[in-house]
Amino acid sequence: MDLKNIDIIEDWDKWKKTLSKAVSIGENVGLSHENVKNLGVKVGEFLASNVDPENHEQRVLKELFDVGNKQEKEALTSMIIKMVQEDRDRK
Repeated sequence: MDLKNIDIIEDWDKWKKTLSKAVSIGENVGLSHENVKNLGVKVGEFLASNVDPENHEQRVLKELFDVGNKQEKEALTSMIIKMVQEDRDRK
């Protein structure tokens, strides 16, 4: 393992935990998966347009959002939500 990249991994894990908390809050206040996804797309569009990615993983997500159409952004957002939910459920 490349020890120089430990901060990147920790940042990615921290980012996923932050997303997981946001998804959980949405679920706890009764938002449907569709509403959580729609909010996620809006947040993703904002971040892709206004925030410089902090790590390689976030850069990939930004580039995918930049080239994706509406349907592709929704699919990507759904997969990200699923990823953070599964991470949360494993713990």
